[in-house]
Amino acid sequence: MIKRSILLLAVLIASQPAIAFDLSGDVDAAARKVLPRVIEWRRYLHQNPELSNREYNTSRMVAEELKKLGLEVRTGIAKTGVVGILRSGRPGPVIGLRADMDALPVTERVDIPFRSTVTTEFNGQKVGVMHACGHDTHVAILLGAATVLSQMKDKLNGTVVFIFQPAEEGAPAGEEGGADLMVKEGVMDDPKIDAIFGLHINAQTPSGTIGYRRGGFMAASDWFTIKVHGRQSHGAYPWRSIDPIAAASQIYIGLQMIVSRQSELTRSPVVITVGRINAGIRENIIPEELTMAGTIRTLDTSVQDDVHSKIRRTVTGIAESLGATAEVEIQKRTPVTFNTPALVDKALPSLERSAGKANVREINWVTGAEDFAYYGTKAPAFFFYLGGLPAGKDPATAGDHHTPGFYVDDSRLDVGVKAFCNMVFDYK
Repeated sequence: MIKRSILLLAVLIASQPAIAFDLSGDVDAAARKVLPRVIEWRRYLHQNPELSNREYNTSRMVAEELKKLGLEVRTGIAKTGVVGILRSGRPGPVIGLRADMDALPVTERVDIPFRSTVTTEFNGQKVGVMHACGHDTHVAILLGAATVLSQMKDKLNGTVVFIFQPAEEGAPAGEEGGADLMVKEGVMDDPKIDAIFGLHINAQTPSGTIGYRRGGFMAASDWFTIKVHGRQSHGAYPWRSIDPIAAASQIYIGLQMIVSRQSELTRSPVVITVGRINAGIRENIIPEELTMAGTIRTLDTSVQDDVHSKIRRTVTGIAESLGATAEVEIQKRTPVTFNTPALVDKALPSLERSAGKANVREINWVTGAEDFAYYGTKAPAFFFYLGGLPAGKDPATAGDHHTPGFYVDDSRLDVGVKAFCNMVFDYK
């Protein structure tokens, strides 16, 4: 009897890889079938983009599509967020899958049939609105995954939570939004998510390929504001002034010296960028005050704190050496996007089956930031890149993210659908 039980157990264990392989084949077929619909959703969203915390029509469309699938649908989370819940009715893990929905204040220049012509007002200016970071593809892929997993519900254990998040690019001034607010409003807690996955389209890597990294993947994003106080004078008599512009020019160089001479770059990258300088009202008046603002990118929390300390020391020291004073304000915006190594290792075979082993590779750190990081503070998380560069296109000439020339190929979005579905089925 014991021998027979052992033999039966061995047969069951030996049969598991074949079952997983057959299930992957079912996912492949279902993803190919849903691809035309995924492309249709993507192009509709591309033509009808909406800015952060204003994704009213996008969230309405998403909710309608999820309801058609018979999912439990929750709306109005973090203002315009939508959550769909697929319950298999059988015990198992709760897996979160996330897509961001917002577009950017960018005027599109790409000549395509589904080009955006939407305009709106942003920070007092009339601007174009464009999915210049590919969030339209993220929404379409996640809707595709929801479709496939709903169709294969009888093969599913546990629960899948589809998270459609607003305001990844940052909420408007004076508002909360994005992943931080989604987490505050309990999206990771009801039901409690055991692991969460997300992806980002990438315009510089070949369509259908996947790039990933264990541990710190995308940078923390902090914003800083520096106010330099001097003494105003006539431009003809600069010796009567304490020139905040002259001080700011040296502060700018000092900030870059933190990167090039005070940071151990072999340990972790550091970026300090000044994006805005405002001072003065007339050509022949040396102003009393100057404001400069920018962003800090780091991939390690101890490095992050050290850089903040060095910025304060550098700014105040240079200002005082010139007779001026300076104030530094640093706002922590987005944490490091950290990929839980054990979860990456568990999910890697799923990605390789989805894209082909030769099309999945580990990549370098990314100094861009992603608020997906907030979900990783609540559960193991894995965020990866999906290539969208058209075949034969030179990455060096491809339109970059957040620019009017941004463009991605949508013919291989089924790879993203397969990746999400395979990771759900394979998670144990």
